[in-house]
Amino acid sequence: MAKDDPRLEPAAGAGWTAAALEQAAQALESKPPEAVLRWALAEFSPDIALACSFGAEDVVLLDMAAGIDRSLKVFYLDTELLFPETYQTRDRLAARYGVSFLQYRPALTVEGQAMRYGPELWRRDPDRCCGLRKVEPLRRALRGLRAWITGIRREQTPARKDARTVEWDARFGLVKINPLVRWTWQDVWRYIGAHQVPCNPLHDQGYPSLGCVHCTAPVKPGEDPRSGRWPGRAKKDCGLHG
Repeated sequence: MAKDDPRLEPAAGAGWTAAALEQAAQALESKPPEAVLRWALAEFSPDIALACSFGAEDVVLLDMAAGIDRSLKVFYLDTELLFPETYQTRDRLAARYGVSFLQYRPALTVEGQAMRYGPELWRRDPDRCCGLRKVEPLRRALRGLRAWITGIRREQTPARKDARTVEWDARFGLVKINPLVRWTWQDVWRYIGAHQVPCNPLHDQGYPSLGCVHCTAPVKPGEDPRSGRWPGRAKKDCGLHG
């Protein structure tokens, strides 16, 4: 935290008012992601964690965080339906940064879900499937935290165009930090190249956005980067970000 910048001082007390969040968001809007991370860690540690999907944005944040505080908690949601390349990327990152990723799995195995809800729920009711395999585990991952860090960016989807660097996450009841919110896809890859960050090989195979095997497809050059998520459906978000 920049001690000589009073605008970046933490809000008084353990809680945050809407005015304090807005003040922080305005103060951090033009700051580089590393500065946003430093501020967030100074304000919320140890009750803060980075959510990692092992996609391009999240590996950038992991690299930045490793240069600030390697004790930061980093978790991922293991739906048990991730690509093999995603698990391989997890292992490469763990070796590179010495991170012990916290794993959160659904309450039901894939087989157990099929027994209760029928086979291939992701095809018949993807919202229900995401709720079971992503949203519920995320609730457990965030329990006891005061803030979480995400890799969302405004250009990703229309629903994210108004995201702030710091905002209140009403769905999960804590502060949400979005250090890369102003970055473009080109900014993300410039950083990855400049810092030689290990990244998921699926990105080189036409997958700009990564999810579960059954709900993620490659996209063609020029197509909406999110068009590969739940292809053929209007759904473009798993419910973790509103």
